[in-house]
Amino acid sequence: MVSSGNRRAELVELSRRSIKRGSKSFSAASRLFDRTTRERVWLLYAWCRRADDIADAQELGGALGDQSGAGERLARIRALTAKAFAGEATGDPAFDALGVVAKECGITPAMAEDVIAGFALDADDWRPRSERDLMRYCYHVAGAVGAMMALVMGVDRHDEDTLDRACDLGFAFQLANIARDVVEDDAADRCYLPVEWLVEEDIEPGQHTKPHHRQELADMAAQLVSLMEQHEAAARIGAARLPFRSRWAVLSAARIYGEIGREVRQRGTGAWDRRVSTSKWDKIRHAAAAFVEALVSQPPALAQMPRWARRDFTARP
Repeated sequence: MVSSGNRRAELVELSRRSIKRGSKSFSAASRLFDRTTRERVWLLYAWCRRADDIADAQELGGALGDQSGAGERLARIRALTAKAFAGEATGDPAFDALGVVAKECGITPAMAEDVIAGFALDADDWRPRSERDLMRYCYHVAGAVGAMMALVMGVDRHDEDTLDRACDLGFAFQLANIARDVVEDDAADRCYLPVEWLVEEDIEPGQHTKPHHRQELADMAAQLVSLMEQHEAAARIGAARLPFRSRWAVLSAARIYGEIGREVRQRGTGAWDRRVSTSKWDKIRHAAAAFVEALVSQPPALAQMPRWARRDFTARP
């Protein structure tokens, strides 16, 4: 019989491999945490990655598979997640990993369901009509994960303001991703740009990535990046409350994803000629800058907090 300690170590190793293959940016930033926090981050990431892959019938965030049967895949995710929270073996290491980290950190089934709700939006071929809809999607697929990660880093589940700031970081990450991946998303028949924005730019339905609308697309990407920067700045306020190693890791990730968004904006109409990414040396540079920022730990005061917050999309802590 495998002991619980050995099983946990096995799950940690499998989760480490998952994040290394699935996200080089998160993998690099995660190494800055202390060992216990790092392992818990890996365990939670493994569930997020696996659930996303099941929902999209893909592997490690690769090309989308056959999207038929989406309802059945969502039901599978919910069933395995429920078993994980019940402390039962699921037969899937990533869901077993969730069971371990949830027990250790107080992550609730409601928090996990908020993330699964984002998969449900994609399964329904949902498209945002307004900026609020866009931010609702960002909440479910990334902001809610940020709040869960905050618990992993030791934030009290009742510390609403710090959880809000962790959610802001998730918002920022997702907005950067949407700006970078808008052409790839269109190829997969997905669009996360609000219909109201497309109408304002006088773009015909389904034509936003065509060459004759490249300037309008660049303008909308700049709007996304502006929103990203608002939430990125708010997230720094919460990061200042974390232990040093966690603060360093969070600020490194913020700098890496912030650069992705700002590079999209800077490239303008050429932003999608080749995929925006950060090199190994870029990550080292951001980690070094974040180390200094974490030491000083004096985020600038904001004259105004972002318009959108966690409370707009969930009533649950």
